[in-house]
Amino acid sequence: MAITAAMVKELREMSGAGMMDCKKALTETDGDMDKAIEYLRKNGLAKAAKKAGRIAAEGMVAVNISADNKVASIVEVNSETDFVAKNDVFRTFVEEVAAQAATTSATDVETLLTEEWKAEAGMTVSEKLAAMIAKIGENMNIRRFLKVTAEDGIIVSYIHAGGKIGVLVKARTDSNSDGVKECLKNVAMQVAAMSPKYVSTDEVSEDYKKQEMEVLIANAKNDPKNANKPENILEKIVAGQLNKELKEVCLLEQEYVKAENKETVAKYVESVAKAEGCDLVVTEFIRFETGEGLEKKNEDFAAEVAAQMGN
Repeated sequence: MAITAAMVKELREMSGAGMMDCKKALTETDGDMDKAIEYLRKNGLAKAAKKAGRIAAEGMVAVNISADNKVASIVEVNSETDFVAKNDVFRTFVEEVAAQAATTSATDVETLLTEEWKAEAGMTVSEKLAAMIAKIGENMNIRRFLKVTAEDGIIVSYIHAGGKIGVLVKARTDSNSDGVKECLKNVAMQVAAMSPKYVSTDEVSEDYKKQEMEVLIANAKNDPKNANKPENILEKIVAGQLNKELKEVCLLEQEYVKAENKETVAKYVESVAKAEGCDLVVTEFIRFETGEGLEKKNEDFAAEVAAQMGN
């Protein structure tokens, strides 16, 4: 069968592959469009495998929330370079992964990858990821995701710096008003900025407090300024230090960053609940920061371009 320019154009639009690759795929499959797409996928998988060893520590965090604010997902997808992380094709893919995660029953990435890709029938999430790697030309990785539901409340999100940080805040409430949602978005911004570890001191285990007290007491005893202070005074000093530490790591006890009167986040939420005439209790938050805990390449952009030119 003669391969026409229109056929190549159609396959290119369907697959996102290069023009010459599409022409070769159609030639190899005698113009059969379905077989040509399969040919490209297999070729894409081969290319993806070569890139799988590269460090992917840049990328983007995205969220997806249902219209009633009852179901939400948050995902992190990594790329090798910040340049690709800002690419519209990559960003659309990450948003589609977030949509997939919002409807999944999977609880881990490995299971998610085996599911059918909901944004495009006929392939799995893993196959779509491989096709994206082949299309964009560098390694990519769906690193993590979480799905959250709020049967007795709502979930609100905040994305910082175009996806560098993503936050979900879940609250128990009987209101879905704009005032309540604005409050929770402000709380999500607090989480993004201050990176707390717990919602409140109620979540902190007694074992953690005891361990921290032991460390603080040992440090206090080693401080020459405390040489002549009795044990009960040292314990009071250390208790104050522990309380201060807990206020820094517990969201509701933190000083609300947007407040002018140095009120805590808890007091801010209480004031909004009173103004809105509703119950409002923050029960959970999730904070993803792109690349946290991952090794990153120590290359500047000029060196990267030079390396590519060398290849």
